[in-house]
Amino acid sequence: MAENLYTHQDANVRKTWLFMTAMFLVLIALGWVLAQYYGEPTFLYVFAGFSVVGNIVAYWKSDSIALAMSGARPVSREENVRLYRIVENLCITAGLPLPRLYVMHSPQINAFATGRNPEHSAIAVTTGTLEKLNDNELTGVLAHELSHIGNRDILISTVVVVMAGIIAVVSDLALRMTIWGGGRRDERNNGGAATLIVVLVAVILAPLAATLIRLAVSRKREYMADSSGALLTRYPEGLAAALEKIAQDQQPMRKAHNATAHLFIASPFKGKEAASWFTKLFATHPPLAERIRVLRGAV
Repeated sequence: MAENLYTHQDANVRKTWLFMTAMFLVLIALGWVLAQYYGEPTFLYVFAGFSVVGNIVAYWKSDSIALAMSGARPVSREENVRLYRIVENLCITAGLPLPRLYVMHSPQINAFATGRNPEHSAIAVTTGTLEKLNDNELTGVLAHELSHIGNRDILISTVVVVMAGIIAVVSDLALRMTIWGGGRRDERNNGGAATLIVVLVAVILAPLAATLIRLAVSRKREYMADSSGALLTRYPEGLAAALEKIAQDQQPMRKAHNATAHLFIASPFKGKEAASWFTKLFATHPPLAERIRVLRGAV
């Protein structure tokens, strides 16, 4: 078990650098194509700047962006002693520093962890989680999120939020420039219809690449966090019961975004999940029923 966990941690570190390099290369490639199309090397320099700034923001500020997008606000010990007490006890057991704690005003049962490392991490839970779960169930959910921190899932999961957003915005800008400014290309005799097609394909595929980057955050991370959380509490039934309540809970998430959906313990899009094989293939979370069966040792 320890070897698998350490392998998982190392893989997350490698994957983080791989994805940040991928974002750099995608934006550079997009800038190069536009520079060739318009005959203007400035595009390459601008997109190179975007890629550098994007990686810096993704590493240092992605957690703040994810928390802001989710409407999370910091909560003090005085405001919620129960939450602090449970997290502190789990941190002592796990040997982890106390993360910053946040609350999202939403009736849905859900939570997520974010940050770049255990020393700079945060856990956000909804008000619905605090109101609808008993202590054993809440402990199971918080142990799951702490396991994401201990397993080094949080950096790659949070960085992807910024990476996907930057690539999508920049490629959309490039597409608009290509559509509305394409006439200048012909005036300069720097190519023809074939080049225009290449440019359009490039700017259309860029947001697709961002989506694939987000989906590349393996769903296995949830099984690993479930398992690690159960080991941490020594009571798998707590998390299993919480996942059952999450499955039955149809309350909407007040601030749910595609860019941050993969961060949560379960999909925040209640009632919107399709059951087709294609949708399941690209789902950011494994089925709750399957996770519950694994926790309870069902075959």
